Amino acid sequence: MSRTADIDFVFARAVTVDAVVRAMSGEGWSLQEPLGVSYMINNNGLFEWHSTSTDRADQILSLVDAPSNFDYHVGVCVYHSTAGTGGQLLFHGGRANCAFTPTIDRRSLPGAPALTDLPWYLNALVPPLVALGLLSYEARDIAD
Repeated sequence: MSRTADIDFVFARAVTVDAVVRAMSGEGWSLQEPLGVSYMINNNGLFEWHSTSTDRADQILSLVDAPSNFDYHVGVCVYHSTAGTGGQLLFHGGRANCAFTPTIDRRSLPGAPALTDLPWYLNALVPPLVALGLLSYEARDIAD
């Protein structure tokens, strides 16, 4: 049996990937993850992820936020080095919605290791996003 966990975020207005990453950096999140910097632009329907060196982080943010990519799903991986966990941030076309999926060393609940520690992720993600106009979120941990 596998598990799927994610948190969907809804904003009052479109946000940029750069603004979200900068807001999250105050809580210890970074684009620098164990593989370097990972990103995706779904302009061909394939959701292909790419990795590059950490010194290209600003270029990647400019690329995913480019006006020509506004209507496409784009994504970046974020990592919390102190906590040793991270995941994928996927932004939907129009940028008023995004989702976080813990894919890098997912934290599990103490006493229930099969379940994702969604409260930890919510505490680490929601506060910085409120300043960007976060309206709501929905968190799930589902057995497949």
